[in-house]
Amino acid sequence: MSSISLVIIIFQVLYFFYFIGISLHYLILNISAAFVIAHHMEEKPSFNRIKTYSGFELPVSIIVPAYNEEKTIISTVFSLLMLKYPEYEIIIVNDGSSDNTLQSLIERFSLIPYPEAYKRSLDVNPIHTFYRSTTHPNIRVIDKQNGGKSDALNAGINLSKFPLFCCIDADSLLSRDSMLHVVSQFLDDTRTIACGGTIRIANGCKFKEGQLLQVGLSTNILALIQTMEYLRAFLFGRLGWVPVNSLLIVSGSFSLFKKQPVINVGGYSTGTIGEDMELVVRLHRYYRTHGIPYKITAIPEPICFTEAPEDLHSLKNQRVRWQRGLAESLWKNIDLLLHPKSGFLGWVAYPLTILFELVGPLIELAGYVFFLAGYFLGIISPQALVAFLILAIGFSLFISIVTIALEEMSFHIYPKLQNILLLFFAALLENCGFRQINTVWRVAGTMKWLFRFKGSWGAIERKGTSSTI
Repeated sequence: MSSISLVIIIFQVLYFFYFIGISLHYLILNISAAFVIAHHMEEKPSFNRIKTYSGFELPVSIIVPAYNEEKTIISTVFSLLMLKYPEYEIIIVNDGSSDNTLQSLIERFSLIPYPEAYKRSLDVNPIHTFYRSTTHPNIRVIDKQNGGKSDALNAGINLSKFPLFCCIDADSLLSRDSMLHVVSQFLDDTRTIACGGTIRIANGCKFKEGQLLQVGLSTNILALIQTMEYLRAFLFGRLGWVPVNSLLIVSGSFSLFKKQPVINVGGYSTGTIGEDMELVVRLHRYYRTHGIPYKITAIPEPICFTEAPEDLHSLKNQRVRWQRGLAESLWKNIDLLLHPKSGFLGWVAYPLTILFELVGPLIELAGYVFFLAGYFLGIISPQALVAFLILAIGFSLFISIVTIALEEMSFHIYPKLQNILLLFFAALLENCGFRQINTVWRVAGTMKWLFRFKGSWGAIERKGTSSTI
């Protein structure tokens, strides 16, 4: 056997073992997530009867960072005003928008300048003006110099009055009882310091003044594929880590935190573009290394809808940014890896996230190039190529189908048969084309982090789908 043939065989064996490993990894997460959802569904009837905790709900500060969000910000605020929750404030942080975001808020909610005294717990860029609404006493607006999303969130934390703060994106729309669902996690277990909500795609749904009227699917292919992605990511990719307290990310589109722990670790990092994940990983690191009992969790209830990019350029920007944020978050907290006090998170979840989420796209892209080039050059057999494609694509397609089935058995938010058929079509498109393109984008994000290219919020074209009707 020649040395070239030996190298080819070694590479084939390594790739097969890698894809078998990642398939088992996701399968175990699926099983774990299924138990979480089953437990949630068992307790759901009693929760619905209680609805509130008889006035013991903790007041919440809702922080909405906004940069050039004039198409969606008004609908988002209306959505927040309709929440069924006893006491909360809404703090919109205009982070130096160059469009009419601020003017839209001033006109729609009758804002007036209002001097504020507050404790500067976190350093932020200069603030120009504080505003209060004359029509809605719980709405305040900060107009500040642009500093990025992290800086905007930290400014909102400084101004917040309540012990819990909720971070949502300016294009996110919440269900009316969303805050009750999430705050219940802090009341049920006082160790809870952060909780994420499950996010769904708003594209294709019908809204009026921020409230969901009808669930639907977008006719835009990219938005449809992302609907399938979000289903799988939140039902399996995140919930699977909850039972072992190893959830490394809660979505920046909707997340709730105890304020003091966040201040204790320095707030959101302005040195990363993946601020939501980096904060969660840093909280894990602080509490684990100091031996303090805590819990970071998520709930499977679909409580937040967000607008997905509908063009390739915007979607590419988003995915490159997400992957770079993942790399930054893991690297900044690398001492959590295999730390003597890090437990299951540092010895299992962290290394698996590095292997499958950070390095995985590089391995997968190299695998596609290796097997396809080898096949066309005649050094890879057709059988080996088919086996690789089954491992690389087939299992992911199977997971997507299981996700649809689990969604239908639990929350059933897409009641029409045509919607289910569209989701199956989206799963096929996602795994046979989109996933490969997304792998290239993720590799680009890793390279941008590795070679220290400058990062930013990233431009995403908003269609204003949440403001229709």
